Amino acid sequence: MTVSSAPSGAPHTGSGTGGPVSKAGHEVATEPGHEPDHKGGSEPHNISAAGPHEAARQLERLLALMARLRDPAGGCPWDREQTFETIAPYAIEEAYEVLDTIQRQDWRAFPDELGDLLLQVVYQARMAQERGLFDFATVARMVTEKMIRRHPHVTFGPDVLQGARPADAANPTAQTGPDAPTAPAQAMPGQWEKIKERERQKSAALGPDGTAAAPPGALAGVPPSLPALLRASKLASRAARVGFDWPDVAGVMEKVREEIDEFAVEMQSGDHPRMRDEMGDILFSVASLARRLNLDPEACLRQACDKFTRRFEGVEGHLAAQGLSMSEQSVETLDALWRKVKKAEAAAGK
Repeated sequence: MTVSSAPSGAPHTGSGTGGPVSKAGHEVATEPGHEPDHKGGSEPHNISAAGPHEAARQLERLLALMARLRDPAGGCPWDREQTFETIAPYAIEEAYEVLDTIQRQDWRAFPDELGDLLLQVVYQARMAQERGLFDFATVARMVTEKMIRRHPHVTFGPDVLQGARPADAANPTAQTGPDAPTAPAQAMPGQWEKIKERERQKSAALGPDGTAAAPPGALAGVPPSLPALLRASKLASRAARVGFDWPDVAGVMEKVREEIDEFAVEMQSGDHPRMRDEMGDILFSVASLARRLNLDPEACLRQACDKFTRRFEGVEGHLAAQGLSMSEQSVETLDALWRKVKKAEAAAGK
């Protein structure tokens, strides 16, 4: 998402925020066997041959740009007015646009969308710095140290460990730590979750006032702000870790049917608050079923939305070719066209 020359009072999201943030444009020597992937007809931007030093320079430019935008003397009026809360929705929007770019394999747009997402991190960090909370360097240091802790099976060099706090620099990176893997890559997710759980327990040991806090519950750390379907899947997964789960998939399927039956009863009564409650139960149980089958409910629903869009546009295309409008067609005609599009997709292997 980019906004070019956004006026005062208009949202600055993307590379149009106060002018263009760096775009890669440096020549790069492509090694044999490492030609750019032009899949989907989109050519990627060139890669800087300067390496990490150029990356650091461009990041410094972005940090300086954000400081200027927020400057009370001569900055952007819109940017100066923003708060953590007003900017937060843009982070969600930009994250989804990154996902969309990946799914479309539009590698030319990919760096631009990643830049938009990075801008949201820089924006929030700048506002935190202004309040005396932390700065961007703190953000980068904390995520680096977290990744060091969560990869005890990897030996890091001085380029990573330099500047780390003693506790993180001493992280057991040899294959001898308590979390060292005993199995190949497929064992890594389990190790990762164990380390995350220890981190959650440690961070919850003290309350906001610095005093000892009650041990966190199994559901602690699942943000209420997550998309509801994703949150449902994570809550069900956390509950399952402590044994709150059905013994088999058949039990989850039965729960889905039970919730549908309960919704049907409330639908007959016309009680909308109760219908809303039961519909939520249906969706939660379906998310639990997906989790039990190792399916991502968000990805499943996204795929279904894409399929519906494709078929709907197929029906529109058939009608447009005949100079007809969809709104003027009978339900029977539209259903017949839908089946025709669906059959054509099946024949094409879609």
